[in-house]
Amino acid sequence: MRNKNNKHIGIEIDPELHYKLHYISKYEGRSANGQILYLLRNCIKEFEKENGIISVDIKE
Repeated sequence: MRNKNNKHIGIEIDPELHYKLHYISKYEGRSANGQILYLLRNCIKEFEKENGIISVDIKE
């Protein structure tokens, strides 16, 4: 079930990238959404390792 506190993002990708994303996701045992989250988390972790922690101030 979707967590209503989470944010939704929509992206447009070309068919080749879409196919390859699903191919890799399946290989890694993740959904396409799970694969994208995995990649985003790794990207953020690497960025913060080099540039410092990004502070988060979310008010809603």
